[in-house]
Amino acid sequence: MPTTLSEKLRELRKKRDWSLDDLAREAGASKSYLWELENRAERKPSAEKLADIARVLDVTTEYLLDENATFDDAQLKEVFFRKFNRLEHDDKNRIMDMIDTWAKKK
Repeated sequence: MPTTLSEKLRELRKKRDWSLDDLAREAGASKSYLWELENRAERKPSAEKLADIARVLDVTTEYLLDENATFDDAQLKEVFFRKFNRLEHDDKNRIMDMIDTWAKKK
């Protein structure tokens, strides 16, 4: 299990079969900046850049920074709600309708 920011970034990027260029484009960062994060232990990202990277990798900033953090159910829920909150109002309502429908089946 990866523990450092560098290891986590590399693993998450490779899971998506992304190059550094791909991650840079998605996160709005430069390839050289991401290379430094993956390869230089002393490099510390800005909070804004780290939030952008976490968003496109579907994790939380806490997971990326905390060497003891694991990607558990709480992390998954936080990522889901972050995505949900960025949706348009009508899309949120459709999702809530689906949840209500599934809940009635039980």
